[in-house]
Amino acid sequence: MSNRFSDLGINSEIQQSLSALQISVPSGIQEKVIPVILSQTEDVVALAKTGSGKTAAFGLPLLQLIDTTKDSIQAIVLAPTRELGQQIHHNLASFAVNSPEISIAVICGGIPIKPQIERLKKTTHIVVATPGRLADLVKRDAINIKDISHFILDEADEMVSALKEGLDSIIKEIPKKRRTLLFTATMPGAIKQLINNYMSDNVIEIAADMDTAGHQGIDHQYVVVAPIEKLEVLLHFLNSKEGQRGIIFCKTKAAVNKLAKNLAINKFSSGAIHGSLTQGIRDRIMGQFREGHIDILVATDLAARGIDVKEIAYVVNYHLPDTYGAYVHRSGRTARAGAKGLSLTIIQQDETPDITDFEKELGIIFHTFQKADAKSIEENNGLLWAKKIFKTKPNKTISEEFRKKVRTVFHHLTKEELIEKVLANYLTQTTISMPKTETVKKKKKH
Repeated sequence: MSNRFSDLGINSEIQQSLSALQISVPSGIQEKVIPVILSQTEDVVALAKTGSGKTAAFGLPLLQLIDTTKDSIQAIVLAPTRELGQQIHHNLASFAVNSPEISIAVICGGIPIKPQIERLKKTTHIVVATPGRLADLVKRDAINIKDISHFILDEADEMVSALKEGLDSIIKEIPKKRRTLLFTATMPGAIKQLINNYMSDNVIEIAADMDTAGHQGIDHQYVVVAPIEKLEVLLHFLNSKEGQRGIIFCKTKAAVNKLAKNLAINKFSSGAIHGSLTQGIRDRIMGQFREGHIDILVATDLAARGIDVKEIAYVVNYHLPDTYGAYVHRSGRTARAGAKGLSLTIIQQDETPDITDFEKELGIIFHTFQKADAKSIEENNGLLWAKKIFKTKPNKTISEEFRKKVRTVFHHLTKEELIEKVLANYLTQTTISMPKTETVKKKKKH
């Protein structure tokens, strides 16, 4: 691996920016892709794991290839979600901090379109966009992409499956002689179809660090649960990771909402994002997660694209994903920038054969996660109950006379004695509330 970006052909201005960002050693995909983009003219398909530095792999040479003597848009970078688009724009702007003559705009959905139209009236060299919003701007004749020289698709595997209509309309508008750079973590059939339909016959294919799906630093584990115990097993796991940040993936928006509600009831520091939430809410939750104000993010697959947080300790697949590629993207949220991470998948008994399929297809090994026993689950439920009490705000509507009467009942007890009595009462109540079907059956046999 090259020790310096200068060896790859990156100019001094961009090197200074990288130095300020404390980026000094190129990653595997950067080492392979950057010289090809700078010195050749063919289309490129780059296969690299999530979190391997793909943005810099295309962004650094792209910035260097911009002709600042021209006022026209020279490159389009497409991303599947606004979150990822904003992340790419932020990264490109950081790389170009010592090249102020390069103008970069981000054009994504979920926010008013008029300010974006006004922004595009100014000199713009690179546009980072989501397919839907870009297609809308093209339809309104608010942007001219007929003369671009570079067309970049990031996280392309997600775009062809979820956003194909917008992507197709954009490709019809851009020049046939443009250069296309496609970056993906997986290579499903839809990507191969896109390569065949829209890229040149002499496309250069590059793969880096794909020995295993995701990162070497990820510990892939799974646990088999009965449907009735699934939530309790998750809550026990989350309690064991208190103070660490993680993402829980659900298959549907409804499941995200339901799980997020349960986490809130149990006083976990958490938030939820999915496509039906307003962009303002998604931005607020994402900001809280990035800044460390909440520890747990519950999300659907597409909504979680663009999360580039280094300190994510674990990922939980509350539902097994439908595709191998989705698993790669999910698990790739953890163990970023050389760190270690855990990817835990919670399944039911009839899903165990799927684990073997994932291992074979992705070249990874799943280890068995030791499920908490009944006693540990009960104790964890008790801890959650105690935390609920601790985090309950005092009720200021209670009359002082009633407060005094309650204090009189407890006034002779020490703090330790009160805790013991409250805990004993909790255990009595939970025992009483447990189903007695087993006992009834046994009595019938006698």
